[in-house]
Amino acid sequence: MKKHTQIVAALHIALGVLSLIGAVVVFVVFGIAGSIVVSQGEHQAAGILGIIAVALGIFLAALALPGIIGGWALFTGRSWGRPLVLVLGAIHLLNIPLGTALGIYTIWALMHEPVSPLPGPSPAQPVA
Repeated sequence: MKKHTQIVAALHIALGVLSLIGAVVVFVVFGIAGSIVVSQGEHQAAGILGIIAVALGIFLAALALPGIIGGWALFTGRSWGRPLVLVLGAIHLLNIPLGTALGIYTIWALMHEPVSPLPGPSPAQPVA
């Protein structure tokens, strides 16, 4: 099952990177549209397109970053990575079709793998 955890981590990183690339593409497309509008002499409309480009680019990037961070945390074995990726998997269920498949696989893989106990003193040793 450790293999499934690594696959889930890699898939969340990959989807996050693809979403980040999508955010950059949206930003660039709106920027190009704004420059075309400026060339037509509509400076106010170009300003509005610029605001939309920045807001939409930041919003999409903010949605992509938790997937990258959570996938990295799960891949490196951080204790907070598992719950973060589980929450992201549940949210991805609404993202049809790729997000739904990733969400189902994430929930299946992470819920069926036993969680290793936190490191600490063993019960046989007295705590000083």
